[in-house]
Amino acid sequence: QLQLVESGGGSVQPGGSLRLSCVASGFKIDYLVMAWFRQAPGKEREGVACISLSGTVTNYADDANGRFTISRDNANNTADLQITNLELEDTAVYFCAAKPKGLIHYCSFSDTYMYWGQGIQVTVSS
Repeated sequence: QLQLVESGGGSVQPGGSLRLSCVASGFKIDYLVMAWFRQAPGKEREGVACISLSGTVTNYADDANGRFTISRDNANNTADLQITNLELEDTAVYFCAAKPKGLIHYCSFSDTYMYWGQGIQVTVSS
């Protein structure tokens, strides 16, 4: 059974940076499309970034503005999300998600992700 565990969250001031890490166990992520979602208080969960099986295709939310970078390390079975220049609006619970049977050079937030981490809090405040 695949399990996803996030780490790296916390509290940070506006303009700061964080690197969230997602460690998978029970299954090799080589065969999984990986993604990060987030859910802010009072809002629906939204896609932040996804990365294809090959690692060559990434997609980001329209308002990412170049501040988010998703990466994958198949050897270590991890998928990370680097966030720079954090804004107050980035405060949310961030979730790692995985989707099996994806296309090698494709990823989308609108696909159904079968596996989810428990989420990790990111709080941006001054």
